[in-house]
Amino acid sequence: MRILGNRQDAEDAVQDIFIKAFESIMQYKHTVNFSSWLYKIAYRHCLNLLRKRKYQRLLLPRLFSPEVTTEGPEQAMDKRLFSPQLGFALTALSPDNRSLLILRIFEERTYEELGEIMGCKPEAAKKRVNRIKEKVKKKMEQWQEDMLWDEEKEPIQLKT
Repeated sequence: MRILGNRQDAEDAVQDIFIKAFESIMQYKHTVNFSSWLYKIAYRHCLNLLRKRKYQRLLLPRLFSPEVTTEGPEQAMDKRLFSPQLGFALTALSPDNRSLLILRIFEERTYEELGEIMGCKPEAAKKRVNRIKEKVKKKMEQWQEDMLWDEEKEPIQLKT
């Protein structure tokens, strides 16, 4: 709970952690303390949850309203990861396509899981994700071309 900062998230995480421990119990080596091994699983799981939460918080505001702040090293890295081009491209997608891309990239779902969610074969899910990625790339290129076009325009000077 101290890592996640939310009681409900912590309770959900505990269940996930015990399932992960149960599934990987055969990998436990008696050379380390069992509680240390379990804590390591818990710690990594919580860090992954925080990382996903951070990316979700960064992505959603950039999709709907850009934030104006002074830029530090962390913001510079976030700016590289979540550029205005990406925000433009994601908002151009349909909600279904955007959700599918977020499930694959940010939620790290496998194609098998995506196939189950979509009700199709994993190969079909993979093709659809690849098509969506191509759409995003084209939209990002379009945004870049539009920006270059706008920069080439000379302001009109009024003579007095």
